[in-house]
Amino acid sequence: SPGGPPLHPRAAQPGFQSGLRGSGSGGGNKRSAEARNINSNQSKGDFVAAKKKKKLADKILPQKVRDLVPESQAYMDLLTFERKLDATIMRKRLDIQEALKRPMKQKRKLRIFISNTFYPCKEPSNEGDEGSVASWELRVEGRLLEDGKGDPTTKIKRKFSSFFKSLVIELDKELYGPDNHLVEWHRTHTTQETDGFQVKRPGDRNVRCTILLLLDYQPLQFKLDPRLARLLGVHTQTRPVIISALWQYIKTHKLQDAHEREYINCDKYLEQIFGCQRMKFAEIPQRLNPLLHPPDPIVINHFIESGAENKQTACYDIDVEVDDTLKNQMNNFLMSTASQQEIQGLDTKIHETVDTINQMKTNREFFLSFAKDPQKFIHRWIVSQTRDLKAMTDVVGNPEEERRAEFYYQPWTHEAVSRYFFTKVNQKRAELEQALGIRNA
Repeated sequence: SPGGPPLHPRAAQPGFQSGLRGSGSGGGNKRSAEARNINSNQSKGDFVAAKKKKKLADKILPQKVRDLVPESQAYMDLLTFERKLDATIMRKRLDIQEALKRPMKQKRKLRIFISNTFYPCKEPSNEGDEGSVASWELRVEGRLLEDGKGDPTTKIKRKFSSFFKSLVIELDKELYGPDNHLVEWHRTHTTQETDGFQVKRPGDRNVRCTILLLLDYQPLQFKLDPRLARLLGVHTQTRPVIISALWQYIKTHKLQDAHEREYINCDKYLEQIFGCQRMKFAEIPQRLNPLLHPPDPIVINHFIESGAENKQTACYDIDVEVDDTLKNQMNNFLMSTASQQEIQGLDTKIHETVDTINQMKTNREFFLSFAKDPQKFIHRWIVSQTRDLKAMTDVVGNPEEERRAEFYYQPWTHEAVSRYFFTKVNQKRAELEQALGIRNA
């Protein structure tokens, strides 16, 4: 009825020891001990699954709670701020993911140390000892120079060989012959990185050697044809950068056809380079292929002086590209799960606290309704429990009408009594025949 107390579903209220389960609309409804035991096992698995499906709406306090506790508005303000913060972090994560798809490189200095040591010949000191001939050893090593940025404890030291695709040491051909004057190292898929290279050869004469170092560019870089390099001002670069520089040249000199926009009208310089007066923009990558060459190696000339008593070392600094340290920080941010686990734990506590508040709100409304009108509240509560009992026991009929005497004075009762006795007589007859049949047997 409109004036009755509010009733809440499945609310186990303190102070009542009813054996009936609360109805879908009854306030203060208690489950029986048996019903609680049956449902507890079924709800354990459901509770775990339900926790995973918690949404932001589950954190929101009901309006009645906010009206009763004005301080709860501060919590709602924090909830709004959390939504904005989550949206901002999500946008930043997407920005970082997009940034990681692009090459992120920074220029660093790689210091190369080229040293040689001379070992003079040794005469046998005793009979039976073997002497040694004069020899020399050449070492090629290197390391990245520190840039003073970032945390040095988190830096990963790269092996010297990881910067190069190949290394060739060319010795004096007249001294070591055509078959022994080259020392080569080339990167393969199974290459084990090393901190340096060394070459040892016999000899007591001065040796001139040439060291060729080919950098391992990632992504691949190409040396441009000299004519195209002068035109674009680019010597060695990646294919996308070269195409972008060519497109900038085309736009700057307005070489794009005014009517057929997919065509490029070559000026005299492009005509000399590409050998055509007109070409499609889509043809540029293919036409660039003959104009792109492998990068030049780094050439270092070194002189090995025989008879030198001390180790001789020369240093050279070259520019190399390494992954930006910011890239590692971005990857660590995206892969980090520690903060997510902490946030999930706090979210779980918030959900549990909100559930407790909602339960306390239900209890308050239950007792408040009882205090306002105990008689009407108890009446409605009993009606609600009666409906639940009927639903639990699958009883057909209307218990409220069946408990009154007038219900049994209706015309249908005569037929019902006749059917009842007829059924009972047949039942007893069947039992008697079965008993006699057993005895006769």
